[in-house]
Amino acid sequence: MNTKPFPSGLSENAVLTTRVAAGQWHALDDDLVVGRGHAEHRPDGRLFVSIDAWHDATFDRLSEAMLAELPAPLYTVVDEADIELAAGWRRAGFTVRRREWEYVVPTDPGVTGLDGVLPPSGVTIVPAGQADESLLRAVYRAIRDEVEASVGWQSMPAEVVLLHEGDTIVDPSKYAVAAAPDRYLGLIRVVSAARPRIGLLAVRSGEQRRGIARALLAHALGTLHRAGSAAAWAEIQEPDRAASALFEGMGARPMSSNLELVR
Repeated sequence: MNTKPFPSGLSENAVLTTRVAAGQWHALDDDLVVGRGHAEHRPDGRLFVSIDAWHDATFDRLSEAMLAELPAPLYTVVDEADIELAAGWRRAGFTVRRREWEYVVPTDPGVTGLDGVLPPSGVTIVPAGQADESLLRAVYRAIRDEVEASVGWQSMPAEVVLLHEGDTIVDPSKYAVAAAPDRYLGLIRVVSAARPRIGLLAVRSGEQRRGIARALLAHALGTLHRAGSAAAWAEIQEPDRAASALFEGMGARPMSSNLELVR
């Protein structure tokens, strides 16, 4: 989004805001749509808002109308490079909740240094689509409980959904896992859409620092490389130094950053 002050030919007082549908607002200037607002619940239950407007005053009119009708807390995500958009949300009373860096990750094992990386003794990697669904849900639930007991599940990216009890995974075929003989120890989810993205990489707390995460990454990135993808993308929350060191040690580089704001 690019917001700018009103030019002399556009009257701030002429702009009217109206709710046109559930979760949708328009800003009108003489029946011309000059801005749009949108609100939706993400799968994790949080309410996210967005505004597309060219002028600061239009943005402010829309945000005022939306905030008057929507319950708190409200969230939004902006590209940190979009200074005008971030400033608009700050004028509306939003503050920075967290920053996420987007990394581009090479898949070539000759570049990542993961060629020949194997899981520790007694652990095997089960490819995506082949995991036992009950064991997969069990390890996901265990990791979720560990996160909830420490930093809280709300620290996870918005797309890492928290569904009702007993149903924590939307599509089991997206997950490869690290397996012990009697249970799963870690998992990695790769979503291939316009570009492959590592949506989640996690290992049970008692099994960390054994090389399981590296083995899962070696498997996932190697699979992507053989399928013809030169790179994948991953988001890392600041200040997760362990994750940053893991990915940067494989040649991954930060390309951009997003701010999650809350009011």
